[in-house]
Amino acid sequence: MNRDSDQPDRPPVEHGDNRKVTKPKTWATGRPAVVSSMKHILKAAGPVRGNLALAKLNQSTGFDCPSCAWPDPDDERSAFEFCENGAKAVASEVMSRTIGREFFSEFSVRALAARSDYWHDQQGRLAEPMVLREGAEHYEPIGWEEAFRMIGEVLKALPSPDDGIFYTSGRASNEAAFLYQLFVRHFGTNNLPDCSNMCHESSGAALNAAIGIGKGTVTLEDFYEADVIICAGQNPGTNHPRMLAALETAVKNGAEIVAVNPLKEAGLLAFAHPQKISGMLGKTTPLASQYLQVRINGDMALFRGVAKSLLEKGAVDEDFIAEHTSGLDEYRSLVEATEWKDIEEMSGIGRSEIERLAAKVAAGKRKLITCWAMGLTQHHNAVDTISEVSNVHLLVGAVGRPGAGLCPVRGHSNVQGDRTMGIFEKMPPAFHDRLDEVFQFQSPREHGYDVVQSILAMHREPGKVLLALGGNFAQATPDTDFTGEALRRCALTVHISTKLNRSHLVPGREALILPCLGRSEYDLQDGFPQFVTCENSMGIVQKSEGRLEPASENLKSEVAIIAGIAEATIGNSATVDWNVLSSDYDRIRELIEKTIPGFEDFNARARMEGGFYLPNGAKKREWKTSTGKARSACHPLDMSRVVTQLSAVGARLACGLAHAPNVSAANNTSAYL
Repeated sequence: MNRDSDQPDRPPVEHGDNRKVTKPKTWATGRPAVVSSMKHILKAAGPVRGNLALAKLNQSTGFDCPSCAWPDPDDERSAFEFCENGAKAVASEVMSRTIGREFFSEFSVRALAARSDYWHDQQGRLAEPMVLREGAEHYEPIGWEEAFRMIGEVLKALPSPDDGIFYTSGRASNEAAFLYQLFVRHFGTNNLPDCSNMCHESSGAALNAAIGIGKGTVTLEDFYEADVIICAGQNPGTNHPRMLAALETAVKNGAEIVAVNPLKEAGLLAFAHPQKISGMLGKTTPLASQYLQVRINGDMALFRGVAKSLLEKGAVDEDFIAEHTSGLDEYRSLVEATEWKDIEEMSGIGRSEIERLAAKVAAGKRKLITCWAMGLTQHHNAVDTISEVSNVHLLVGAVGRPGAGLCPVRGHSNVQGDRTMGIFEKMPPAFHDRLDEVFQFQSPREHGYDVVQSILAMHREPGKVLLALGGNFAQATPDTDFTGEALRRCALTVHISTKLNRSHLVPGREALILPCLGRSEYDLQDGFPQFVTCENSMGIVQKSEGRLEPASENLKSEVAIIAGIAEATIGNSATVDWNVLSSDYDRIRELIEKTIPGFEDFNARARMEGGFYLPNGAKKREWKTSTGKARSACHPLDMSRVVTQLSAVGARLACGLAHAPNVSAANNTSAYL
């Protein structure tokens, strides 16, 4: 690397015979995952800091993994309760190198923008607040109080609170997220876009309409009792490897796993458990007994075929349908009218294979779990597809019984918790009513911007302010070039971050980088240690307490940063003293308890080993829908949408800004998760 030049060193590009082509892998994890994990942690943090971090990762006396939202076991946990992804994420966070004023003095914004995202990550942890003044080419240091004052002055000078946009990453804690949305709504807007807008928004929309809650309805124990587990549009081996251990246990208990994915993924073929001698020696457990390589966006047609086969064979739960559902008669008629030739053409799967899957679903006690991720949620018709998944479950009563249920697998480690805390641009009236009652102010009711609407607003109305609590907004959003142009039109961009990322390098007229503590680092406020909480994919809230020395003495917690910005912008009120709240997180949890159902006795239950489950009516077959019953949705199959998706491959992701009207339409049907 030539640190004296603005021109980045680039590795040589390999051509021709230098390229290597290997056979596809047929199993995942095992010894290679362990070696890779240790290599990353030792390189980034060294043996002492690195191993201490891993020893506390996902432990009841440690901190929650920043990688994904897969749950920890309810009973005894392994001493190595992490996967390769988690080890890499922690290695990045606990890196011993730091960057501050000397680094940013050496590298201009333009020079940094020429480097790769990987290079940015490898430079080290952010060590102090930095500001990019108007017209400047380099970030320079700024004091915390001056930074807060600068943000407050710019926000207060906006023509309308709706000119502020407040983004949230799924890694923010419950306490930080609650304080953040409270500040934003006190400020006067519901512009609270978050990463959910780009991943499982369609899951929330479909499930809320169908079963009255936008969350999954299963636990790890349900996986161990299931007869059939369908994994559709997800790749656990890459995205949430700890799920593979649950699938292995399910298979050994007699479950059949069915994989639905256009490509064969090694992680769904077989698994070598890295915590077992057999796995370290390369012995694998076969996972998927049936692998259905659907056409891109052919999943809805596949599930329609399963429903058609179940109805034709009379293999449905009529008692459950009569007692617990509405809309099934209309759905039956729709399914009967759907031709098998259309199902086969749209799904790309033959009738015999679909009927084979339906026979598995119908067999035994109908203990069916369907899991999905962004392979289902990122299409034009994602809500319709997930509704079709729900319809199949309702036909056989596979909701609210042991070993059965719906399982959207979340990505970010607290994305579900953030939504529970109110990070959503369209919270329901009941949430606002509670805010008004507890905090004695008028919470704004007009819906705010989601991610796509935020980008479009920044583009057409220069001068807005973006404040991002974590994440990498410029890279995470659909059209990165269009998003970059939007960010540059802002009066001010503010990023609360642990590491340098691309979003810092597409600044507004002025920009701030505010460095925060990581999950792994201990958090002292007024000399007293604090902890935060997170909610995983299965609705379990548990505490997370950092155990490592902070990377820099000049870091603040997310909670302290939000409180500092709030005090500088709107000041204290009779019900909210931002400094008091940030000095003792128990006080924040007391306010959460008063505001959000399900958090009764929050402080005591947060300290329980393993945490606690939030209420989930669908698990008890209590349906909080408009009809008081689980609802079937009737959506026609649309071949044109399948063709559109196929033609779009290699051109633009399905969630691109060219599709903004469709994304917004889906989001507008969402409800409180």
